[in-house]
Amino acid sequence: MADFRHRLAVHRKCDSPAGPEHDGARRNTSITLLSVGHACVDVYQGAVPSLIPCLVHRRGYSYAAASGVVLAASLLSSVAQPAFGALTDRRAVPWLLPVGTLLAGVGIALSGLGGTYALTLVCVALSGSGVAAYHPESARVARRAAAGAHSAMGWFSLGGNVGFALAPLLVAAVVGTGGLRRTPLLVLPALAGTVLCLVVLRAAGRRPPVRAGTAPACGADDTASFVKLSMVVVCRSVVFVGLSSFLSVYAAQRLGGGAAGTAALCVLYLGGAVGSVLGGAPAERWDRVTVCRWSYLVSVGAVAGVVFVPGPALTRAWR
Repeated sequence: MADFRHRLAVHRKCDSPAGPEHDGARRNTSITLLSVGHACVDVYQGAVPSLIPCLVHRRGYSYAAASGVVLAASLLSSVAQPAFGALTDRRAVPWLLPVGTLLAGVGIALSGLGGTYALTLVCVALSGSGVAAYHPESARVARRAAAGAHSAMGWFSLGGNVGFALAPLLVAAVVGTGGLRRTPLLVLPALAGTVLCLVVLRAAGRRPPVRAGTAPACGADDTASFVKLSMVVVCRSVVFVGLSSFLSVYAAQRLGGGAAGTAALCVLYLGGAVGSVLGGAPAERWDRVTVCRWSYLVSVGAVAGVVFVPGPALTRAWR
C-alpha cells in the first residue's frame, strides 16, 4: 500500500503544472523572450557601424572621426561592463535590463539629431552605457533560466547576433529613406525590448527562490587563466569591431554602391548568429576550449578572405 501511494504521488507530481514538463516549457519560453530581448539591445551595437557610411558621406567625417564614433560606443561599453558585472555579482539588479535597453535605444535615436561631432559622441556613448548595463544582468538571468544548458545559452547568444544582423537593414530602411533626421524611429526596438524584459522579470519573480545547497560550489579564483581568457576576448573584439566598423565602407568602395556595404554587414552578423547556434552542440560534446580554438582558426582564414576575395571576379558577379 505504501508503494502504491508513493507511485501515485510521483505520478501526480509529474502531471502537475509544477512538474518537469511544465518547468521545461517555462524555461524555453523565458529563453526565447530573453533571446528576442537580446536582439533588441544588440541591434544598437550593430547600428553604430551601419551609421558610419552615412556619417562619412553626409557629414563629411574622416575615417579618423568615424573611428572616434565607434570608439565612443564600444569603449564605454567595454569599460563600464565589468563595473556592472561586479555589481550584479554582489546582488541581483533586474531593473538594469529594461533601463539598459532603453538607454541603448535612446542614444542611437538621438545620434542623428546632434549637429555637432561632440554631441554625436555623447549620444553613442549613452547607447554604449546602456549596452554595458544590460549584458551582465541579462547573462545572469539567462543562466538561471537555462539551468546550465549550453544549448540554451547558445540560443540566448543567437538573439544578440540576430540583432547585429538586422541592424544594417533597419538603419538602411530608416536612414536610407529619410536621412539622419529619422533616427528617432530607431528607438522602436528598444521599446519592444523593454516590454519583453518586464515580462521575463515578472515571470522570474513568481518562481520559488533557489534553495541553499543547490548551487554548485565555487572554487578559488584562477587569475592566470582569467587573464589569458581576457586577452583572447580582447583580440577577438579588436578584429570584430574593426572589421564591422569599416566593412560596409570597404565593400561599397570595392563592389560599388551602398547596398553592397549593407549586404556585407548582414552576412558578417548572420555568420555570427549561425555560429552561436552551431557552437552550442559541440561545446556540450567536446570541451569548450577546443571549440574556441577551431573557431579562431576559421576566423583567421575568413578575415584574410575579406581582404583578398573582393577582386575583379566578385565585382563582375555582383554587378
